[in-house]
Formats: sequence, C-alpha cells, structure tokens
Amino acid sequence: MTTIAPSGNRRIGIHVGRVAVLSLVLAGLPIPARGQEPGDFRQIISRARGEVFPALIFVKPIVEDYDSGEKKQQEVFGSGVIISPDGYAVTNWHVVDKAITINCVLYDERQVKVELIGSDRDTDLALLKLPNPAEGKSYPYARFADTTRAQEGDFVMALGSPFGFQRSISLGIISNAQRYLGFDSDYKYNTWIQTDAAINPGNSGGPLIDTQGAIVGINTLGLEGTGLGFSIPASCVQDVVERLKRDGKVIRASTGLRLQALKDFHSNTFIEAEHGVLIAGVEENSPAAKAGIRAGDILLAIDGKAVEGLYAEMLPAIWRTLVDLKTNGAVPMDLQRGQEKIQVKIAPEVKGQAEGEDLDCPRWNMTVKEINKDRTPQLYYLREKGVFIQGIRYPGNAASSGLTRRDILLAIDKEPVVTIADVKRVYERIMKDEKREKKVVIEILRGGLRNWVVLDYRRDYEQE
Repeated sequence: MTTIAPSGNRRIGIHVGRVAVLSLVLAGLPIPARGQEPGDFRQIISRARGEVFPALIFVKPIVEDYDSGEKKQQEVFGSGVIISPDGYAVTNWHVVDKAITINCVLYDERQVKVELIGSDRDTDLALLKLPNPAEGKSYPYARFADTTRAQEGDFVMALGSPFGFQRSISLGIISNAQRYLGFDSDYKYNTWIQTDAAINPGNSGGPLIDTQGAIVGINTLGLEGTGLGFSIPASCVQDVVERLKRDGKVIRASTGLRLQALKDFHSNTFIEAEHGVLIAGVEENSPAAKAGIRAGDILLAIDGKAVEGLYAEMLPAIWRTLVDLKTNGAVPMDLQRGQEKIQVKIAPEVKGQAEGEDLDCPRWNMTVKEINKDRTPQLYYLREKGVFIQGIRYPGNAASSGLTRRDILLAIDKEPVVTIADVKRVYERIMKDEKREKKVVIEILRGGLRNWVVLDYRRDYEQE
C-alpha cells in the first residue's frame, strides 16, 4: 500500500539474459540454443500475463487515519485480483483497513465502487465484491494453483501496482516455499512463500503467479532494500475467502497458549522430545490457565489428534487446529509434564477481534481508542477495560501538556472513563461549556503508575 499518486499505465521492459536462462533451468523449461532469441521464455511470460492481467485490479480506498492525533482521510493505493466470474476479488487487509469507501480500476480502465465483504487481520486478507456483471457477461478471473506442489526454484511473477504504477510485472523464483514469520509477529497462522520477485509498496494484494498463470500466493510483505518479498500461499487464501463469503469474518477460538517448536533454532532452544509442541507460556485467566496447563508442558494431542511441532514451520498447522476448536464445550488435551502424561479439558473462548471505535478530540489534539486484548495486550495487562491515547498531534495541546501515546485514561474532569462513549460524553460537555477555564485535569495510567495531567487547551491549533 502506498500514498504515492499513480502515473497511469507503464510498459515495463523485461531483460532476458543469464538470470532468465537460470530461471528457465530452475523452472524445468526449455532453454533456447546459443545465438537464438529466447522466444519460448517470452511466450511463457506473455501467456501467463495474458491469463492474469485482465483479472488484476488497482485498489483505491479512502481511509480514515487517527494515528497522527487527528482524524484524517486520505486515498491509498494497493492491488487485488478477481477470483470468480461474478466479481469476487482478493486483496490485503492492510490495503482496505479503515476504508470508508473503496474504488477499483479494472483492466478496461473503468473505475467502479466495490463492496467489502469481510476482512481478516490475522492473515492480512480481505474479500471484495465488484458490481454484478451485466446479464450474460462475466468478469475475467484468475484461478488458484496447488501450492502443495510449490518448491524452491519455481519460476514466479509478481503482478500489481507498485508505487501506484498500474499493471506492473516483476520476475523471480520461489526462494523458500515455507518461510515461517511468526516468531515476533502476528503472522502465525500460515507459512509464507518467499520470493526474489520485486514486491514494493503498492504490490500489496496483487497475485504471485506461476508460469501457467495460476495464483500461487497474494503479495503482502517486502523488506525494503533486501530484495526479499513474501506472499500468502493460495491454500490459505482459499480457506479465508470461503469463511469471509460465509460469515463476513473469520471466527477463531482463543485458548491463551503460546507455542514454541521443540527444536527452535531462532532462540537456540532444544527440547529432548521428538513429538508434540512446547507450551512456551500461558496467559493469565485464559482457558488454558483455568484448565491447569503450565509453561514447560509439552502438548501431545488435541481432541485425540497427535500434535507435531518439531520445527517452527510446523507451528501454523497447530495454530489452525487450536483456533478452529469449538467454543461451546470442553476439549481434551494430552500433555507431557516431566515424566508424567496427563489429560486436561479446556473450554476455548471466542477470540475477540473487534478493535472498538476511534475518537478524535480535535481541540485537545489527540485521538483515543478502546483497549483490546488481542491488539494491545500490554495495555490490557494493566487495565482489561479502558481507553488509551492512540495518537498525539505535534504541535498540539495534548503534547504541550505532557500527554503521550498509549497513556491509559482513567478519569477526565473527575469523571471516570471506561469506554469511548464515556470520553465522547465528557469531551462534548466540556466543549459546550464556554464559561469554564480552558483547562481540564486528566487522570492517566502510564507504565502501571497513576498520574495527573492538566491539559491546557486555550490555544486553538485548528485555526492557525
């Protein structure tokens, strides 16, 4: 996703040389004779491009942003791909997050308004629906590849709109077919396809395709300056799409478990066991904690099905099993605790995904948001239900008074505040009182310590 304005269609020249020939070898494709133009290679690119380019869409959402300490609207850019003749299309969650309207530019240069069917932050995927096609007509669409057959060295192409340049294509190979990125991130429900095909801002949501023109993955991440790009595998995309079609969201269970591979090269931790997965931690007051599961236990089976978490790449399958558990009953889990094997029963809860509303307090030059267990766990640990400062405008009254981002609001003008509605009510009351001194005492929780700040809002930055 990028905020750089598009510059229209560009014709991108493709250099065919030693790298291209190497790609042909790795992909198992015919190599042209010495001195002969690599016509087959160009035909392969042309055929694959012809399969998918008509289904490629340029996504242009108008989003609301509160992170800067004030409510702003801006147009951002991303990519997407049509996956059905009736106009369903896939893009990334982060492309359309907080969108108030979404427009797409189609292959024939038409711009249409699309509907957001649903989105899933945990896998960074979103499902769009284009207007119904005219009677007797259909949309061009791309098909999914079987990613269980994807392997290192396979030749792939990344399609999209990098930096807003529509309909671009970059070439490369699959560098790693099952890259795990969930060590220090939320990307734990699937492994990723790593590619050296260029994935830049604006490519997000576009397809990574094979030489047959089938979708191998959805381009999502690129590490700037490294040449490393990552795509969500087609198998994961298809699963999430079906759930979004059915429910408009992805419903997941929460157990409170933190998992770690038995042989974790990332942290140089190696457990003397060949089966199961290590319980690295248990959240307080979670279903796992209530069931008596402890950090250091080895999880052997879930509802009678063996668990295999020897290496990090195996963890996503276990996470999917856990989040797909039913939340209306108890589920048996087999554990290894020291030399003893035990069984416990856990009652999973529905995972909370709602982030709550955003609120702009323009005269105070700050924005606030409700605490969420899954999105702001550090704040949730300090206060399970409450409101925190999401953004601070610089310069502004909140900043000048010493308030900072992630301060938890406890009371405003001596009135306790727990929800966004509480803050809105108190803010509007104070703003209507034109006779009062333009100062208000705010009680906050910062780093676990209570503090009181006098917010001086005499200066009107909006009028300057």
